[in-house]
Amino acid sequence: GVALGAWPRVAMEASELWVGFVGAGRMAGGLVRGLLQAGKVPASNILASAPSDKNLDAWRELGCRTTHCNLEVVHRSTLVFLAVKPHILPGVLEEIRPAVGSHHIVVSLVAGVTIQTLQRLLPPWTKVLRIMPNLPCVVQAGAMVFSRGSNAGDEEAALLKSLLSSCGLCEEVPESYIDIHTGLSGSGVAYVYLFAEALAEGAVKMGMPGALAIRIAAQTLLGAAKMLLETGEHPAKLRGDVCTPGGTTIYALHQLEKGALRATVMDAVEAATNRACDMAKD
Repeated sequence: GVALGAWPRVAMEASELWVGFVGAGRMAGGLVRGLLQAGKVPASNILASAPSDKNLDAWRELGCRTTHCNLEVVHRSTLVFLAVKPHILPGVLEEIRPAVGSHHIVVSLVAGVTIQTLQRLLPPWTKVLRIMPNLPCVVQAGAMVFSRGSNAGDEEAALLKSLLSSCGLCEEVPESYIDIHTGLSGSGVAYVYLFAEALAEGAVKMGMPGALAIRIAAQTLLGAAKMLLETGEHPAKLRGDVCTPGGTTIYALHQLEKGALRATVMDAVEAATNRACDMAKD
């Protein structure tokens, strides 16, 4: 585990860390699967709350404890993840506020709600962090960024990072990057699925069966991403390496340039980022 100085013993070892989830939807489910599959926290130390049993059944199957009471989650956890819809968050914070102590670490996954707002609606001493995950956390290949509030120190950041690195890439960033991360990565997985579908359909058009084309497209994306991460090379350099003079790739790239692929994707990231900013103002 992470060395945590003069912390209460309860937070020292992951096996003794009590983790709570207020809200048990898809994103929370993705994070909890990552934690469990990495063996970071035993399922019996995890407690999740939701109004109905619809989402909680899946948590019970994983071996987690469940409740309909948000206050119970706070009372019985050290690390509390807030994973509710933005419009119900103020009511939830009002409800749990009396139970939040100086030993708690509160981590918000709620889109569009700033650390400043969280700190205003919780007791002044609360250690608050804000994270923005993305869906591939479900398969431990997520991309997450987090920022810390004024009371959250290096220990809290290190604890969160050590837990979440089991779910994928996890980087600490200034809070202003969180909306950009939403446009790049949170929404970005959908752009990649669209691209994968188009790749496969091109192969189907040329005579390859669809299921095979999708598998090959997916592996192509995975391999390209892995090379980017492991070589640390600029994408333009790797792209250049694939282009032999007069070969197949440069013919294909010319078509993509004609279709303004790069400008279109840049526009998409901009549109999603702006939408995330707008949602934060509502």
